[in-house]
Amino acid sequence: MPRTLSARFRRAHRVVVPLAAAPLLLTAASGSLYSLLLERGIDAFWLLKLHTGKLGPINLQPYYSLLLGVLTLVVIASGLALLLTSGRARA
Repeated sequence: MPRTLSARFRRAHRVVVPLAAAPLLLTAASGSLYSLLLERGIDAFWLLKLHTGKLGPINLQPYYSLLLGVLTLVVIASGLALLLTSGRARA
C-alpha cells in the first residue's frame, strides 16, 4: 500500500484515467470520423449512434452526456490532486 498521499493519488489516477478516457476517446473519434465521412458523401449513421452512446445492445443515450461530463471532471480532479500533492512534495 502506498505510504504518502501523493503515491495514493498517483495510483488512483493510473486507475481512473484509462477508465474515463475510453468513452471520451470513443466519442471524439466517432464524431470526427462521422463528420469526415459525411464530407465525402458517406452517411455512416451507425457512427452517430456510437457517438451518442448506443453501444450495440447497451443503450446509454439517456445518460451518456452526463457520464462524459462526470468522467471529464473526475479526470481533471484526479490530475489536479496529483499536481497539487506533487507540488507540495517538491517545496
